[in-house]
Amino acid sequence: MGKLDGKIAVVTGGSAGMGLAAARLFVEEGARVVITGRDRAALDAAAAAIGRNVEAIGSDMSRLGDIEALKARIAEQYGRVDILFANAGTARPGPFEQVSEDEFDFGVDTNLKGTFFTVQKLVALMPAGGSVVLNTSIQGSKGWPGFTVYAATKAAIRSLARTLTAELAPRGIRVSAVAPGLIDTDLIRKVGLSDDAIEEINAQAHRQIPLARSGSAEEVAKAVLFLASADAAYIAGVELTVDGGWTQI
Repeated sequence: MGKLDGKIAVVTGGSAGMGLAAARLFVEEGARVVITGRDRAALDAAAAAIGRNVEAIGSDMSRLGDIEALKARIAEQYGRVDILFANAGTARPGPFEQVSEDEFDFGVDTNLKGTFFTVQKLVALMPAGGSVVLNTSIQGSKGWPGFTVYAATKAAIRSLARTLTAELAPRGIRVSAVAPGLIDTDLIRKVGLSDDAIEEINAQAHRQIPLARSGSAEEVAKAVLFLASADAAYIAGVELTVDGGWTQI
């Protein structure tokens, strides 16, 4: 038996990286999974890679209309959501003094607004015993130059995990968060950093991380599975840090 047998799970931002790794693991553990993303081709490739018990729905989590359409599709096709991994997020790094209003809105709308309303709409379909896992970041508590908007949104999502725990616990719904550290995914390349910049970031970080390496998307996915499953039935409101010990010592 799998840990998620018979469960309906939704993973936003599920076409790559941590979202794809979590979706694949959820399916392996017995769930039927809906993945979302902006890039149709990437979504189709992710669904093909997972191979079974997965539906890919094109959806931009910064748009409330897309979230409403996602809710309607899930209600029609599955009738409920047992697990939500609110993973979709983005970053456009740059100096604080050069952040434009458009860049600010892009980060806030995708990360904070998108997470907020995705949870708001989909918990309407969630029965008692459901689990919501939010994707935060160690940047919510650890300051790095150039990531002001991203870090602020992730800190806000950490706060959201606490308040939603208080609000949804009476309905039997658990809310928690996973905070990845330096994880080897394509996201860091997609935000516009050069290979040389990435190598420098990694080299500096690995000297500070007790385990002296980057984490993998699969390692984050295992933490998400734990929080989403009955193994964490008495855990709520926490932020589980997956960073090789970087922020802990």
